[in-house]
Amino acid sequence: MTGNGQADSAKELKTWSDSFEAKQPQDVLAAVIERYAPKIVLACSFGAEDVVLLDMVHRLNPTVPLFYLDTDFLFTETYETRDRVIERYGLKPAQVIQMKSLLTPEQQADQYGAALWSTEPDRCCQIRKVEPLTRVLKGFDAWITGIRRDQAATRAHAGLIEWDTKFQLVKVNPLARWTWADVWTYIKVYEVPYNPLHDRGYPSIGCTHCTAPVAPGEDLRAGRWKNFAKTECGLHKS
Repeated sequence: MTGNGQADSAKELKTWSDSFEAKQPQDVLAAVIERYAPKIVLACSFGAEDVVLLDMVHRLNPTVPLFYLDTDFLFTETYETRDRVIERYGLKPAQVIQMKSLLTPEQQADQYGAALWSTEPDRCCQIRKVEPLTRVLKGFDAWITGIRRDQAATRAHAGLIEWDTKFQLVKVNPLARWTWADVWTYIKVYEVPYNPLHDRGYPSIGCTHCTAPVAPGEDLRAGRWKNFAKTECGLHKS
């Protein structure tokens, strides 16, 4: 392969990805950081999987930047976790990219009506997440995500390294093979800062309006868009 993410074919990436199936997430990260840095970025929602990846990435190459999608509707605990993570890892301002919608919440309400998330959640996610993500990824050849195969049926076949047809760059999913228990074992062993909402029944944390606690025994993503058939915000759908 060439070292330029956009020149790597899907077939080549599949072969490369398959070679890591019996290895650890850190092995995947070391390889992709070596190949794509400085044109590689970590997508960080400050949820459990993403803080694990941040810790791993920081140990391998502390210069790799992260971005987060600030929808203007994040939990206070999410912003507090962001600040704790920045302090813990000594992240410089240039390493933490905040991406927002081109519309303020007020402008969105004026154009599409109040509480768009309650009537057209897909449109709300497009405006506040997908469009900002599209803008930030244009500056990179590869992005690292925290998706796992056991999170949802839509993620069951995620590769460790794959071509992202939607955003046209390499997508790296180092934790694809891990379980929820694996994530928490890492957090405890390495004392990684995490969002306290995880201790209050929120395994998957998004916006305040579209995230609810999950009852024992429920699917880990059951608290997202609870009154809709929707299961994804659109960031991880082709």
